[in-house]
Amino acid sequence: MDWKGRRQSDNIEDRRGRAPRGGNPFGRGGIRLPSGGVRRSGMSIKTIIIIGVIYLGLKLIGIDPLQLLGGANPGGQPPAPANQISETRKDEMTQFVATVLAETEDVWNGVMQSQGFEYAEPKLVLFSGAVTSACGNASAASGPFYCPGDQKVYIDLSFFDELAQRFKASGDFAQAYVLAHEVGHHVQNLIGVLPKFNQMRPSMSQSEENQMSVRVELQADCFAGIWGHYTAQKGLLERGDLEEALNAAQQIGDDTLQRRTQGYVVPESFNHGTSAQRKAWFARGFEEGRLDACDTFNNPV
Repeated sequence: MDWKGRRQSDNIEDRRGRAPRGGNPFGRGGIRLPSGGVRRSGMSIKTIIIIGVIYLGLKLIGIDPLQLLGGANPGGQPPAPANQISETRKDEMTQFVATVLAETEDVWNGVMQSQGFEYAEPKLVLFSGAVTSACGNASAASGPFYCPGDQKVYIDLSFFDELAQRFKASGDFAQAYVLAHEVGHHVQNLIGVLPKFNQMRPSMSQSEENQMSVRVELQADCFAGIWGHYTAQKGLLERGDLEEALNAAQQIGDDTLQRRTQGYVVPESFNHGTSAQRKAWFARGFEEGRLDACDTFNNPV
């Protein structure tokens, strides 16, 4: 995917390195302090006095102890502004997801306006390890997810390594497909699909809920395909990109995942769709580029 040098979204909320709020939600021992928290030095009064004497002695003979410790700024230059430092340290993967998010914004602003809807752009929350959302607490093991309660997409970027290594779905367009799928859930939230599903859930049996969940997830795959359709029209796709996305859909189908993890398949427990279904609905959105082509509720899946 030809993404470098393109606009990056401002709708990024970086929570990496922060402890999730709400105490100890995952049963782990203790509460991790956020970086920058107060720590005990562990020094005795005697040690502090000795250090003070050494410091004064060095100053008297013209030596700056801070230079010895690397604390001085070489050349007397002022320190770089904090925002400049963060920019120079921004990693490529962060830039990538910010660019993909911007591309989804461009596509869905246009598509939704053509349908008479206003597109409220979602936030993308980057986290590491665990996170707290309006939908509750989650760990990175849960994978990327969308929370309709706060209209935010959550992802631990280490998932992309897992996608490539564990699920055998490498490539930047495979990663973009995952993000576009979660944004697809946001679109469902705006047009009323998710609210209606959540309203119906309490009256459903587990089997009925699973079947409806499959249709919801397949529609999000189709919406991801719509994004891919317009991305291809911009000339941003490179050779093999479409195959990367289709392979990712193949690798995370319910039947493929169950066969890989437990050696057998239980169709009644499917809640995202088979590999064949996920590939087919992404491909349909990619080919058609229309919302009405993604009606998984009134068409066979």
